[in-house]
Amino acid sequence: MNTKAISRRDFINRTAVGATAFALTPVTGLLARPAVGSWPKDAGKYRFYMIGHGHIDPVWLWPWTEGVAVVHSTFRSALDRMKETSDMVFTASSAQFYQWVADNDPGMLTEIRQRVAEGRWNVVGGWWVEPDMNIPSGEAMARQGLYGQLTLEKLVGKRATVAFNPDSFGHPGTLPQIIRLQGMENYVFMRPDPREKTLPANLFWWEGPDGSKVLTARIQGSYNNSREVSTHISNVLKVAGEQPVTDFMSFFGVGDHGGGPTKINIESIHRLKTEKGAPTVLYSSVDRYFEDVRAKQPNLPTVKDDLQHHAVGCYSAESAIKKNNRLSEAALVTAEKIATVGALIWKAHYPKERFTDAWKQVLFLQFHDSLAGSSLAVHSKDALEGHNYALNVAHTTTALAIQKLEWQIPSEDPESEYLVAFNPHAWEVSANMEYDLNHIPLPLVTDDRGQRLSAQYIQAQSVTGRRRLLFNATLPPLGYRQIRVRKGEAATESKVSAEPDRLENEFYRITFSPNGEIGIYDKEAGRDVFKGGATGCKGAVIDDPSDTWSHDVRDFTRNTLTEYNYVTKGEIGAFGNARTVVLEKGPLRAGIRVQSVYGHSDMTVDWMLTAGSRRIEAQVSLNWHERLKMLKFSFPVDVESPVPTYETPYGVMVREPNGEEDPGQRWIDVTGRRGADSYGLTVLNDAKYGYNVQGSDMRITVTRSAPYAHHGPDPLSKLAPGAEVLWMDQGIQTLRLLLVPHRGGWQDINAPRIAEEFIAPPVLSYQGIHRGTMSKSASFLSVDTPNVIVSAIKQSETGNDLVIRLVETLGKAAAPVLRFPSASFSWRGNIKPFEIKTLRVNPQTGDIREVNLLEE
Repeated sequence: MNTKAISRRDFINRTAVGATAFALTPVTGLLARPAVGSWPKDAGKYRFYMIGHGHIDPVWLWPWTEGVAVVHSTFRSALDRMKETSDMVFTASSAQFYQWVADNDPGMLTEIRQRVAEGRWNVVGGWWVEPDMNIPSGEAMARQGLYGQLTLEKLVGKRATVAFNPDSFGHPGTLPQIIRLQGMENYVFMRPDPREKTLPANLFWWEGPDGSKVLTARIQGSYNNSREVSTHISNVLKVAGEQPVTDFMSFFGVGDHGGGPTKINIESIHRLKTEKGAPTVLYSSVDRYFEDVRAKQPNLPTVKDDLQHHAVGCYSAESAIKKNNRLSEAALVTAEKIATVGALIWKAHYPKERFTDAWKQVLFLQFHDSLAGSSLAVHSKDALEGHNYALNVAHTTTALAIQKLEWQIPSEDPESEYLVAFNPHAWEVSANMEYDLNHIPLPLVTDDRGQRLSAQYIQAQSVTGRRRLLFNATLPPLGYRQIRVRKGEAATESKVSAEPDRLENEFYRITFSPNGEIGIYDKEAGRDVFKGGATGCKGAVIDDPSDTWSHDVRDFTRNTLTEYNYVTKGEIGAFGNARTVVLEKGPLRAGIRVQSVYGHSDMTVDWMLTAGSRRIEAQVSLNWHERLKMLKFSFPVDVESPVPTYETPYGVMVREPNGEEDPGQRWIDVTGRRGADSYGLTVLNDAKYGYNVQGSDMRITVTRSAPYAHHGPDPLSKLAPGAEVLWMDQGIQTLRLLLVPHRGGWQDINAPRIAEEFIAPPVLSYQGIHRGTMSKSASFLSVDTPNVIVSAIKQSETGNDLVIRLVETLGKAAAPVLRFPSASFSWRGNIKPFEIKTLRVNPQTGDIREVNLLEE
């Protein structure tokens, strides 16, 4: 094999316009290729579809503003190469990129539209960006395709048929259904690679829990290739005999910081076309590859599984962007629900364009190097601004919609204070709610029916003039109830109590160890939830020498010696030396504050227990100042034969309790055997995505203190000797937890509905004193089936129809009924296990039809 070294100047002269030094390294051996005549004897039977590509990370080691420039130069270079090479085809994803082109260079967009029409510019992906695939919610993935496909059709006249996420760090098993419902039937990925995930073939049918299938290809080698293409083709041929097809894709072009197909690529392809004994090569699109493969109807295996694990540290790196992502998703969904109903019933404003802009901001920040936490510190500041914009749009819209409602509800007693509580869920919800009010001694809190509500005062947000009222109320499905507060007699009966070492209600007795761990005694089950008693929620500190991605790590407590050679000491300590103090002690809720320390860090956990409730709340404030360490909360559930279940985007995944780090959404559950009975614990949170289960020890990764954008295997001392290092997650961060012990499984407590209520609680609005014509409580939509949630209600992107999304969450077929009490129509239908079903409603006629995720 001949190797020729070329200079950087010569390389740039022979490559794409706009290529960068970062993207070009290494520059030695770029022309290496098999010697003429050295192809395997059977090479001629193989066919390689040469895919011109220029992978663009709009943020990574650079800010998004630089990404805009990279998109422009990469697309310009690709168009120039196409003029020089009449049959070359270019492939590009990400609707955001085309929007930037439309905004900044309309002439270039015209060129691209022409190449798309000719079949020489292949639009793939169909999403706003190539996001992280584990952290966005199911609804966010639905919006990626909604705004992505509609934008592509508007700007370039074509939607994608191939979903395309080659650089994302893992892919949930629920994705095939989402892809199919967005008009795509094929999928391309690269990570995890064969070392990280064994698959029966690199081309296979990927089947989701609902039965949806997509034809899926794992890229072999890389989605980038700035070199002579024969080397990559030769490497693929070494394992080609193990694959069920003889047709393969080979990607060429400079990538990451853009660049696209190079002159070196093109020259080598032209040579290869005439080389004796070489495989057949042709310029092609990803679309054509799948069309040709499908036409041959090969016998392909089916995979029913997640595609994990790559870069498991990215489930937890950079806490702020992850929490703000979850809060933004939930706030926008809640705002859309209330504004949609409000526009229909009480003439509230539905800001469709602002919602679209806010969603696109959130979707862009879900780009894989952004949401994964593998970008620069400066991007974290940009992300904070973006999430704050989305939250502002959502919260402002919600507040104004409910304010317009409350103006129409009578509240006529000047001696009383009034609140309106709105439930954003399509089922009845009983919840604790809090609001600071002017001080009323011995408050009497009642609902619109005159029913007295359990209430107490708790710590206010100010020290002057106001008191914070805590009360519990039951709210109608997707509706509201007026709450009245006036002077009365104090309630004396209480079924919840607190002492410095104990919390107790009708169902649990909670105790605290000297180190701050908790014990939960389940009175109905007659035993402790955790092994060893007060051992739950231990703040375990783990040595974490891995890079920002945690490359090649599967279990943070065990060593896997690879090229990265990260050697961990495992668990090296825990938070301890705890102090406890009674925080609340009222008829409705009692609370204990636990303060503990480790190293340079301290943590406060406020444990709350409500009378009559089987849910245990915790509010965590962590002041973290460690480096190259991670913090996990440990919950060693006292069961045998444990089965861990993780919430995933619009579904669940059961995984092995083998200690490996796994991604999850809002909740994780461990259920096992206790004698002849099933028992378990579900833990929910509002901010975290990384988990692991070793045996029955369920753990949530709270934080990792890795450096920003440290890509191994080289250690920090070699990469930046003597330089100042910026460390992630230093300082204060907060999260909420909810613990739900249970008999039976997570299905018996309906964990998905608990998660909906936890992340999107009722919204409170203060009322002035005025007359009104609307009733003091009302419900606008309800679903009668416990295993079906209404995950979204919005106005349609075209026209003014209503779009309602239903999701089956417990893995059981159902026949739900949707009722619209304020209208004269309802809907009855069937839904399969884990199916996503979208309805489009004409509010004028009552016509309801099933549509896909593109609302068609």
